[in-house]
Amino acid sequence: MEIKTEDYCVEYDPTLRTVTFAGRLRLAGAEDYAAIAQLLDDTVTQGLPLVVLNLQSLHSLNSSGMAMLSKFVIKVRQHKTIQIIVQGSKDIPWQGRSLKNLQRLMPDLQLKLD
Repeated sequence: MEIKTEDYCVEYDPTLRTVTFAGRLRLAGAEDYAAIAQLLDDTVTQGLPLVVLNLQSLHSLNSSGMAMLSKFVIKVRQHKTIQIIVQGSKDIPWQGRSLKNLQRLMPDLQLKLD
């Protein structure tokens, strides 16, 4: 499954259990993020033991996008049977600061900044 525009791409690869984000996600609000949120929710309903969020090529994410990711992490935390790995980049300044907040929401979340 893939959601693609001129500014960003969000793609789910079921064989790798990975949702890859790339580009600049600066949508207006929760309604605009609904399709991406649904893609993430679909990974939870599959009952997989592991979901990887690859954000290494996501150069920009606004507060609405961060809220969407936070809600997803909370939803996964409530299932208690799914592990999340978040892959980020040390070269993208906002990721080091903001992605650590996801760990506060779900202490078992693995954050890998390369």
